[in-house]
Amino acid sequence: MRGIKVTITRYLSDEPQPGIVECQLVDAHGRLWSFVEKSAIVSADSLHARTAYPQPGVIVGEVVERSRNPEGREMVRINTERPYGVCSVDGTAQFEVLVESWRR
Repeated sequence: MRGIKVTITRYLSDEPQPGIVECQLVDAHGRLWSFVEKSAIVSADSLHARTAYPQPGVIVGEVVERSRNPEGREMVRINTERPYGVCSVDGTAQFEVLVESWRR
């Protein structure tokens, strides 16, 4: 699946299993977004409290729109609600990111 590259910044809890982590992404406009999610949703690696952070991660989503910024760089608007219901800590589920942040 495809998704937005994120940085897993820290491990928060063992419960519920497989554990909860905090992730961050910087959108195409320089805004920092934070997420609290199950580790298995954002990483294929087995993460735990003793893992060295930060770690790379991905939040899966679907492309809603493609565009270019004023400098001509390609951007994509991503909706992270599908398939796993992921939203930022403030409830936002659509993010505009540079196409380089969209991972295959």
